Amino acid sequence: MAVNVNTVYQTVLYILNKEQRGYVTPAEFNSLAVQVQDEIFNSYFPNANQLNRQNQNNTQNDTEFFNMFDEVSYKVASFIQEISLTLINDSTIGDVFHYPSVNTTTGLGNRTIYRIGEVISTYTGQPQYSSITQLVSKAEYSKIERSKLTKPTKQYPIYYYTKGAYESNYLKISPTPNSVNANALLKPLDPSWGFTPGSLNQYIYNVNTSRDFELNISEQSNIIMRILKYCGVIINDPTIIQVAEQESKEVEINDKS
Repeated sequence: MAVNVNTVYQTVLYILNKEQRGYVTPAEFNSLAVQVQDEIFNSYFPNANQLNRQNQNNTQNDTEFFNMFDEVSYKVASFIQEISLTLINDSTIGDVFHYPSVNTTTGLGNRTIYRIGEVISTYTGQPQYSSITQLVSKAEYSKIERSKLTKPTKQYPIYYYTKGAYESNYLKISPTPNSVNANALLKPLDPSWGFTPGSLNQYIYNVNTSRDFELNISEQSNIIMRILKYCGVIINDPTIIQVAEQESKEVEINDKS
């Protein structure tokens, strides 16, 4: 379940106006909302790394609903989509598979591809293989290719990321497959609080031109506190900054505990 952008904005305004500390316009709020959503989304990956180490050391609670590594995995699951890569003959490096920086084929809308995960290479013919492709460095790729003992096969293909003639979203795969699919992690779309002007030129929330935060509903308090921190900078109120920072740190510590 997503976080309602109007709920967040109204809560922020309520907290700011309660003691007449200032006002944040929709344009300012939307800029802060995008920044905060990106911060939280990007924080999942180092946090998950740390939590995964706790799992491996048996120091993480594995009870249902209380395993924090699973919680982070759940939060990003909706952004994972399988994409097809396109075979291109690049003038500098030959046959490569290309993935666009923006995925236009997903049913989730036009989204920036944040990371590429598991790569599956498919080889037609008899027998047919659909093989998990191992990521290696360019130097390792060259060594493996030249060795008779380790030369990649259709069952055990390898690949590396490379920069072609025009852009860097290329995978060089050996042996060259007939088709390639990959799990892609897509970035959430930017939140936006849309409005229509009222008779007194006030801002009236318009759900049709708005977009909610795409983060999990459990992030609502975190989003509000982080936005308030930036609001304190805008209205030059150090008290709001200090309180919001303290609350954000407490949330972060609890998430990693």
